[in-house]
Amino acid sequence: MQQIALGSTGLMVSDICLGTMTWGSQTSEAEGHAQMDMALDHGVTFWDTAEMYPVNPVRAETLGLTEQIIGNWLAARGGRERMVIASKVPGPGQVAREGAPLTGPVLRQTVEASLRRLQTDYIDIYQLHWPNRPMYHFRRNWRFDPRGQDRRQIEAHMLEILEVSAQLIAEGKIRHIALSNETVWGAAKWLSLAETHGLPRMVSVQNEYSLLCRQADTDWAEFTALENIPVLAFSPLAAGLLSGKYAGDVVPEGSRRAGIPDLSGRITPQVFPAVAAYLGIAARHGLDPVHMAIAFCRSRPFPCIPIMGATTLEQLERALGVGDLVLSPEVMDEIDAAHRAHPMPY
Repeated sequence: MQQIALGSTGLMVSDICLGTMTWGSQTSEAEGHAQMDMALDHGVTFWDTAEMYPVNPVRAETLGLTEQIIGNWLAARGGRERMVIASKVPGPGQVAREGAPLTGPVLRQTVEASLRRLQTDYIDIYQLHWPNRPMYHFRRNWRFDPRGQDRRQIEAHMLEILEVSAQLIAEGKIRHIALSNETVWGAAKWLSLAETHGLPRMVSVQNEYSLLCRQADTDWAEFTALENIPVLAFSPLAAGLLSGKYAGDVVPEGSRRAGIPDLSGRITPQVFPAVAAYLGIAARHGLDPVHMAIAFCRSRPFPCIPIMGATTLEQLERALGVGDLVLSPEVMDEIDAAHRAHPMPY
């Protein structure tokens, strides 16, 4: 894998990030360790995890288990300096802290707990998994309503988080602070407050992005390109839809869809015609559709690093086969036509 600069951080990372969200639920600790070995052997040095992992499903009793699995690998293998590790703290939710919002003290508490589980002295990129305020991610865009928010309260919360982040960076516990499931307005406000008050700048944003979910193509594209804040694209295979394994509306045993039938809102009347269009492009050009989907994310006119999560070692090996693939102009033209025909399948 190519090594590229991660925005303005000074860090060099692989142009694919290893996702870990199933380790401890669908994926055993032994298989997670095997995935880490394989990823590192292929030059994938950028890894992403979160306090709330594993998922499918999220359970209070398994919070932090994925970080623990990574920590056990680090303790056994050593060489922490070989990789860049990102983790996350959630905003309000049903599981972590019984839905309490993210605050400065919660940020510190969560960072320190993550460090213990990861068995490391520092986390390279610490991300706010989702904001306290309403957001349009996770298919909430269809009914998104930003009215009724208190701007002063939002800004006070942001300042508190940035101030605690500055303390954690000064203490060497995290190297950078970053965003996830954020809006353009929110990201711009974080940057403005950081610049005004001399506080740490957000360095990346982890939002969903794929051939089927292209919310980043307009305002986000401009923002990330001009501010040099990479998009870390989660679900670049659209939860497996773009691999072709669900084509024909099938549900393979042991798959993510076997536990979440609608793939968190991604299964709609429009989605399978869209999937068929992209699978057809890959077939016509002799491409593995997984490789085409990953290479598409890396081709964007804004900084974009796909996060490739795999339930099995075989799935990861297939994804890593993308190598340095660059899509031809003919393939990109067909992708553009398919996107116009199927613009928002979910």
